[in-house]
Amino acid sequence: MTQDLRGAAPPRYAGTRVQRVEDGRLLTGRGSFVDDISRPGMLHACFVRSPFARAAINAIDASAALALPGVYAVFTAADLNPDVREAWHAVAGKDVPDTPRPPLAEGEAKFVGDPVALIVAESRYVAEDALELVDVDYEPLPAVSDFTRARSSEVLVHDGYPGNVAGGLGGAPPDEALFASAPCVVEEHIHQQSYAPVPIETRGLVVEWTAATGELTLWASTQTPHELRAFCARLLGIAAQRVRVIMRDTGGGFGQKVVPMREDMCIMLAARKVPAALKWIEDRRENLMSAGQARHVDGTARMAFDADGAILAADIDFIQDVGAYPTPYPVLTTAAIGMFFPGPYRVPKASFKYQAVFSNTSGLAAYRGPWQYESLAREVVLDIAARRLGSDPVELRRRNLLRRDEMPYVNPNGMPYDHVAPIETFEQAVKLLDAEGFRKEQRDALAHGRYLGLGFAAYVEPTGAATGHLATEGCTIRMEPTGKINVYVNGGSSGNSLETTVIQLTADALGADIDDVATIQGDTAVTPYGAGTQGSRSGPMTAGAVGEAGAILREKLVALAAHRLEVAESEVELAYSVAAVRGDPSRRVSFGELAYFAYYSPQLLPPGASANLEATARFSSPNPIHWANATHACTCEVDVATGKVTLLRYIVSEDVGPMINPTIVEGQIAGGTVQGIGGALMEDMVYDDDGNPLATTFVDYLLPTATEVPPIEFGHVEIPGPGPGGYKGAGEGGAIGSTPAVINAVNDALAPLGVAVTRLPASPASIAALLNGVNR
Repeated sequence: MTQDLRGAAPPRYAGTRVQRVEDGRLLTGRGSFVDDISRPGMLHACFVRSPFARAAINAIDASAALALPGVYAVFTAADLNPDVREAWHAVAGKDVPDTPRPPLAEGEAKFVGDPVALIVAESRYVAEDALELVDVDYEPLPAVSDFTRARSSEVLVHDGYPGNVAGGLGGAPPDEALFASAPCVVEEHIHQQSYAPVPIETRGLVVEWTAATGELTLWASTQTPHELRAFCARLLGIAAQRVRVIMRDTGGGFGQKVVPMREDMCIMLAARKVPAALKWIEDRRENLMSAGQARHVDGTARMAFDADGAILAADIDFIQDVGAYPTPYPVLTTAAIGMFFPGPYRVPKASFKYQAVFSNTSGLAAYRGPWQYESLAREVVLDIAARRLGSDPVELRRRNLLRRDEMPYVNPNGMPYDHVAPIETFEQAVKLLDAEGFRKEQRDALAHGRYLGLGFAAYVEPTGAATGHLATEGCTIRMEPTGKINVYVNGGSSGNSLETTVIQLTADALGADIDDVATIQGDTAVTPYGAGTQGSRSGPMTAGAVGEAGAILREKLVALAAHRLEVAESEVELAYSVAAVRGDPSRRVSFGELAYFAYYSPQLLPPGASANLEATARFSSPNPIHWANATHACTCEVDVATGKVTLLRYIVSEDVGPMINPTIVEGQIAGGTVQGIGGALMEDMVYDDDGNPLATTFVDYLLPTATEVPPIEFGHVEIPGPGPGGYKGAGEGGAIGSTPAVINAVNDALAPLGVAVTRLPASPASIAALLNGVNR
């Protein structure tokens, strides 16, 4: 794009609604996913899975399956598990003791869906047929499927873990004297059901071993290509430089694809035992049955208030179900529930205690805001407290929310808040909703027998996740001989539009026309190490990496341009892929000309100058947390005859700092919000008493659709964070705030009937049962 620089300020792309660069291929069906990969002679894998929640595996006879034409091999635990060298992931680190995680079940199946054997065949169809021919001698054993009873059960999911307790932690003990003397204390038992990320694309992996060179290539549906590479190298005991991971398009991850799971381990291990590439694509039933549960917490939350509604203390005591094979080490993520429980409020004293508990069900996996229960429990208790105090939930929150002038603020559990003002997003949400106007509408509706409700939820979210291996991110920016620019980051297309935001940031860093910038991501052979998409870290961390690499390359461009234009470097201005003399834009040299000069006439460079138009930098964040915050508000109507909930309006006011691309930020918030709505009203990974999953298809596992979700309205408050550009993460917040906001709206509608939902989901059946219990 040719521009006249005379009088024109350099463009700034960050902060604008640049169209997503990946949309063209994705919307026209030209994306490339793992299932699109085809390699010469490729073989296909399928897992034999336990039909019992707990059973001894006495013997496995695969002879009939091996006799089926097209079957190459049937691997059992004895074939694969001994090949494991190291199986730790950087999320927890090598020195943190982890829970058991064998690739294939050893001696005992521990949940329905537990992988017992791996079939390799010439096609998935043949492999599926062979499943029926593998004779596994199971001896069914008593199982514990209800995690709330696991600690008192005689059944042990894993030997060596008495009471089925995987671990736990307690903070400071509660101030019982304060709770006993407070004018108002609200205590509620709150149960959150198990539900799951359910990405559009299930898990998948293609692994190709080249024996001649000792190299392994993986095409993966992953959020963390570089750490998958490191994990694979450790698992197999081979040099990391001989492992290459290629991540192309990924149809969602939401945390489920951060850490390689047991099936992934099996495919990696088996790949060296077969003569061609090995492919496994998870089907939807497998995904719902064995890819991991989330949430599933049972606990008691207490809050004490003075006579004016000021919070005096908060306490939470809970257990979380981690299933049979959680990943990663569950005690670390569960601790965040207790640590974050005070939330965005002025809480003088707080205490928490928790245990992570095994059960004979699918293992706990990460899911957008794994600590979300803290917001659910706190916000539901606040609304119930407001009614008991004779106050409106708006006024109670307004009385206790933290203000900008109180920053920095350390919550009583030691979490250091800064660069946030929760009261501001709250007040914006109240204004957008017109809370007072709704209350009048609500009263009028009740007079006509209609039950409307209004719910709020406020939270603070730790984004950036800049600790351990998450605290650093690499970037390489290269100007090609044509003057066009490629930016290389770990990245990958998993729905968070890093392809677009990285291009925006790079164009700004170099003064390039955005059409001259492209990005290469997700290939460990060419991109610098990065920790991947997790912990709402991508925005602030990639901004830091691009900023540092861009500054280095920009300095080189300015020096080259100054030499060509025969002016001081301070006189050079970069904009629209052109270097021009400040104040005299007629004296200019294009990026293409500079690149040609560097690549093809390096002998004409000034003495000592490098012809290298490439820069690599590794950003290390000095700030472990970039705090974001938001307030969700929604209104609903509850049909008290059927229990059906209809959402009427939904508003999110958020602060993620300056937005690199507002459209992408809103897309991230909307996606998470819809997932939280599903968790509030319909999604439920329910098991029967024998540990059989009852929701393994979309007939039984209900997801929200456009029919159930109203248009989402957005408000933005921009308080810059402490890192480069002031950017904060935006990936998880929507899923944190939406569930409690919806439950509070439902409870507000049901308040005239004297009931409140404290056991999720708030399905029509559960609401009807709650109301019938009152009426009997």
